[in-house]
Amino acid sequence: MAGVSSESLKAALAEVEPKLATAPLSLATELFGILEVLDGSAGLRRAVTDPSRSAEEKSGLIRGILAGRVSADAEQIASSLAASRWADARDIGDALETIAATVAIAVAESKGAAAGGGASGLEALENDLFAFNTVVGSSHELQSALADQAANPEKKAELARKLVPGASDEAQLLIRQAVVAPRGVKPVKLVERFAELAAKRQERWIATVDVTRPLTEEQFGRLQAGLNALYGRDLKVNVAVDPELIGGIRVKVGDEVVDASVLTKLGELRRKLVS
Repeated sequence: MAGVSSESLKAALAEVEPKLATAPLSLATELFGILEVLDGSAGLRRAVTDPSRSAEEKSGLIRGILAGRVSADAEQIASSLAASRWADARDIGDALETIAATVAIAVAESKGAAAGGGASGLEALENDLFAFNTVVGSSHELQSALADQAANPEKKAELARKLVPGASDEAQLLIRQAVVAPRGVKPVKLVERFAELAAKRQERWIATVDVTRPLTEEQFGRLQAGLNALYGRDLKVNVAVDPELIGGIRVKVGDEVVDASVLTKLGELRRKLVS
């Protein structure tokens, strides 16, 4: 996914983010269900990605189909996607799959946070997903059984559940989706993609800090407290010494970079002088 579709997905994820802290797993289940509806109708996909239709028309089409059948949040997410622009009809389904998986991953994150660390919830989810892929990857029979398009989807889902009986509800949902609706890829590849999304979200709990000289224990404590207060969660802080900064500090948490180094300020000054 690239270009306009990538931008639409980025905007959709930003819109969903505020809901994730309290989102129930049922929301992810509903979104996967909506994805099934989209994947089952080429005409609907074309209609909601037709650039000649207005955003209101496309959004209204989805709302008309989903009204009373799903939660308000699920309806809002799907209608918002329909109102966005997509380079290819398949892209809206790919985006919905990503958002549904992100909701499930965020539920695991919230459970971990409630137990003392959101990163631990994400790590546990990744472990469950990797455990499934390890079991399936070690057996050609299992790979064939789960990839068999003629097999009963519910029987494949039941087989997958038995392979990792101790997996969390979030992992079980993602694994089920991968074996029941792999959408043209091998189930293990889709599970691997879900694990990558979880790993990406885990980066939100890690702060990489570049400084010009080693910090004292007291300085590190103040830094840790300040970052935790700024981001509203207990971060794992990794400090690296980079003399090239000249002075100041650079902090990276997930995709966000806060750069207060002298080197950056000099670079900004040069750009202003050139312009």
